[in-house]
Amino acid sequence: MRLDRFLSNLPRFNRQEVRQLLASGRVRVDGQVRCDGHDEVRVFSRVELDAEVLQAGKAARYFMLHKPPGVVSATEHPEHRTVLDLLDEPDTHELHLAGRLDLNTSGLLLLTNDGQWSRRVTAPTGKQPKVYLVETEEPIDPACIEAFARGLYFSFEDLLTQPAELHILAPRQARLTLYEGRYHQVKRMFGHFQNKVIGLHRLSVGRIQLDERLSPGQYRALTAEEIASFASH
Repeated sequence: MRLDRFLSNLPRFNRQEVRQLLASGRVRVDGQVRCDGHDEVRVFSRVELDAEVLQAGKAARYFMLHKPPGVVSATEHPEHRTVLDLLDEPDTHELHLAGRLDLNTSGLLLLTNDGQWSRRVTAPTGKQPKVYLVETEEPIDPACIEAFARGLYFSFEDLLTQPAELHILAPRQARLTLYEGRYHQVKRMFGHFQNKVIGLHRLSVGRIQLDERLSPGQYRALTAEEIASFASH
């Protein structure tokens, strides 16, 4: 919400008074004097008028979770444990997922109460690399490397996948880097070669890597550097 609109929504100020407050430098947002009514105020912003706190600001929260298989990437589910059930945090109902993992996929999952930040994480236009370890039922055909790099046609959506990078680590194991997140994309890509994915683990999203000290089911708060890696420019 714009700062001038935020102030105008308070019953005691009209638009003329809001312009005067801003012009006189009496309004601070997160400790900084703001004179431009177009500046943004979020639920996380602390807004002050002189010595009076108009909005204390809610704490923005950001977590990485090592999701184990068998846990649903959802805030609630009638049958399975959800990722929120793994968090020992207050007000977990305020958190949401910045991207999802399938039920039996493990690895890095990001959670936050900051909707703008999570949209930057998941925005298709951002083309943030997502790196996975893949285990397959049959040996991986080396032809997959070139095919994935060219893109595969998904008839259901009538689209060509973005170029992906495949590095074969062992006969049935590979590291795959995707720049998009289509429905069951990894399984469908290997299914194109009649090879079933039997294990899938996400290592990183953008520059945020799964902390190797986290066991499945454990989590930690993101560092300031990790949060800033998805900051707006």
